[in-house]
Amino acid sequence: MKAIMIMFDTLNRRMLSPYGCDWTHTPNFRRLAERSVVFDRSYVGSMPCMPARRDLHTGRYNFLHRSWGPLEPFDDSLPERMAQHGVYSHLVTDHQHYWEDGGATYHTRYSSFDLIRGQEGDPWKGEVRDPVIPDSLGTNTGNMVRQDWINRSYIRDEGDFPQARTFRSGLEFIRANHAEDSWFLQLETFDPHEPFHAPQRFRELYTHTYEGKHFDWPSYRSVTETVEEIAHIRYEYAALLSMCDYYLGQVLDLMDELGLWSDTMLIVNTDHGFLLGEHDMWAKCHMPFYDEVSHTPLFIWDPRSGKRGERRSSLVQMIDMAPTLLEYFGIDPTPDMQGKSLRATIERDEPVREAALFGIHGGHVNCTDGRYVYMRAPVSAHNKPLYNYTLMPTHMRKRFSLDELRTLELAEPFAFTKGIRPMKIEVRSANQLHRFGDLLFEMEADPGQQHSLSDPELVERMQAKLIELMEATDAPEEQYERIGLNRKKLPS
Repeated sequence: MKAIMIMFDTLNRRMLSPYGCDWTHTPNFRRLAERSVVFDRSYVGSMPCMPARRDLHTGRYNFLHRSWGPLEPFDDSLPERMAQHGVYSHLVTDHQHYWEDGGATYHTRYSSFDLIRGQEGDPWKGEVRDPVIPDSLGTNTGNMVRQDWINRSYIRDEGDFPQARTFRSGLEFIRANHAEDSWFLQLETFDPHEPFHAPQRFRELYTHTYEGKHFDWPSYRSVTETVEEIAHIRYEYAALLSMCDYYLGQVLDLMDELGLWSDTMLIVNTDHGFLLGEHDMWAKCHMPFYDEVSHTPLFIWDPRSGKRGERRSSLVQMIDMAPTLLEYFGIDPTPDMQGKSLRATIERDEPVREAALFGIHGGHVNCTDGRYVYMRAPVSAHNKPLYNYTLMPTHMRKRFSLDELRTLELAEPFAFTKGIRPMKIEVRSANQLHRFGDLLFEMEADPGQQHSLSDPELVERMQAKLIELMEATDAPEEQYERIGLNRKKLPS
């Protein structure tokens, strides 16, 4: 048995033809939907990029215990567990966060890996002289933008793009190993994450009149741009999405050519979506996780059931990927994994949970039962008490500061730390998410989440679900205080 996971970053469900979009060019996603089971209620867990990948490795939520960071010494890891049972794993990725401080322990869990350079502000090519940067919209400045334009100067043809090189490497692995057994390929591209830089032939699919400044990299803030500028960047995103569609098609073609559908599981997924002006905002993380960000596309082909061209309404998440892949290879999940194998869900839409938990460290804590989405906000701008529990004190691109480390004390073990006492380090950064308040949406009646419900009985019921989910993940006690939840007042 073999398995391939194609993971995109920032793949917007609402812009794919299998999910109802009628203006983007995504024929290979439509082709994929005809060959697989399509999930209609797939949601994020821990946000954003590397926390989502920690969910993938460990099969459990992590956002209530720490912010963006590496795999911890006490964490289970999907590819590591595969290796313990004779399954070879290979990672091909251009996702530069893997080789930064906050992601440096993920790729080394695989049997082998190929890291493709040049996405976003990846410090890939070295030039002392400043690059020529066009007059651009947005407030993105600094070293990342400088480095990105240096990188772009080395991308002259389509084959030079990191995504193209990533898929070329993945296809090479498949072709070299298709006759072998017991392997897992994680083929992962940073696209269609911003900046939305795509080859010209994909941009030509979306011809439109635009005479404004260069704009392919929105800032993480409220929208101040014109209708014309918003439309332009949506077309720029769509061009990059169509590039993703094209390279997805290359994998489907090779599976056809080599006859891999009979013994190879295929999973196509993403870590999260992205706001492109909806709710008058750009991006993610600085607002509640609206449906455009939290509700994700997911396609799975399981050769054992042979189910294809069907849809599933059961509630699933990233934490289910590890148990699903392990079960496929005949390996038991670890005791600390919260996710569930989706084998029966793929076969007959058998549910694996009544409600799902999702969020970001220090933000709203959210749950959904598939019909309602409840978002519980921090009660104040101070957003305290809040701590990181870790043995790996690094942030995305830097180490914890000495001031942060001076707050360090040892916490008692959590249920998943295997008897190890992690460091408890105070979080000193605040955010403004409290100003959004608590939110409650009914998704069938209000899919755009424009009108938060005021229904005390329903709020109480969703609070009970949220508390149950937090307790099941052994959430730190102060997380309840931070968002104003009093467990003792709720019915048992």
